[in-house]
Amino acid sequence: MTAPLADRLSKVLRADVMGLHGYAVQPSAGMVKVDTMENPFSLPPALQKALGERLGSVPLNRYPAERGDVLKAELARHAQMPEGCDIMLGNGSDELISLLTLACDVPGNVVMAPLPGFVMYELSARLQGLKFVGVPTTPSFELDGPAMLAAVREHQPALVWLAYPNNPTANLWDDDIIDAIIEAAPGLVVMDEAYQPFASRDSLARLQRHEHVLLMRTMSKFGLAGVRIGYLIGRQAVIAEVDKLRPPFNISVLNAEAALFALEHVEEYEAQAAIIRSERARLMTELQALDGVQPFPSEANMILARVPDVAKVFAGMKARGVLIKNVSGLHPLLARCLRITVGTPEENTQMLAALRAALQDL
Repeated sequence: MTAPLADRLSKVLRADVMGLHGYAVQPSAGMVKVDTMENPFSLPPALQKALGERLGSVPLNRYPAERGDVLKAELARHAQMPEGCDIMLGNGSDELISLLTLACDVPGNVVMAPLPGFVMYELSARLQGLKFVGVPTTPSFELDGPAMLAAVREHQPALVWLAYPNNPTANLWDDDIIDAIIEAAPGLVVMDEAYQPFASRDSLARLQRHEHVLLMRTMSKFGLAGVRIGYLIGRQAVIAEVDKLRPPFNISVLNAEAALFALEHVEEYEAQAAIIRSERARLMTELQALDGVQPFPSEANMILARVPDVAKVFAGMKARGVLIKNVSGLHPLLARCLRITVGTPEENTQMLAALRAALQDL
């Protein structure tokens, strides 16, 4: 960057924005890619052909309109949305997080979440100039109930994020503690269920019981990470207010049509999720048998594991063509931790072989 341009930017851009690091995406060409919690399965050829023909007939000369409404209705049916609720679409969950945070941008408001957790909760709060309070989990990544409730009482948060399962720890938290937090929270509580297709429990009952609870999900883990469809369900009065901030036509016609196609073939994606859950169990057994490796319980399509030397293991696996995620720098509780996405059976076998070889190099 030239000096004149740097001077100009320093005058017009926020200093905190200029000091940020962008979200890093690792190059993955030619690698076994098990680092970003994607569904590893593509559609069968017949469905690929049918989807291509369908997308080819989409009127790209028109702004998205009615098909978005159809998608909302189909997602509401798929998620079994309770009466009295409404649904809002986002360009992935990230946009919904930003819009909810923007809606709560009142001077003095506080955003709260357990840590370690999804980085966008804190980033969105700080970019809106809101105070973020992160409450550490226990060393085993369970919710610290007394600490969370004390923080709620002290800070009176306008917005509480509870990922269920959590990212990057992959676990479902204690339901009694979650319910106590919801009861104590003076503002909105968002149950972020991005990994719901792989979990044994969900929060639909909480959504029905509490008018200040919202449920956020995404089609990314369903199998459409490239389509970027997130959705938020809550009481009609809440959704009506947040929806005022949504950019017009934020979901493209191609994305909407691809999502509708997927919902028409939900049995294919459910079969894929079943394989992922089965492979997750296999990986857990294999990881538990490796000396020096401590995998943590998972209800998502990823497994968090602590290893003896995270940098060397990460580099050793990458040198063998396997890309995982080094999360050890995200929070002190994640020291020496790697996050491994559950891939196809073949990818998982390759990942385990690379991990064993990397451990032998230590």
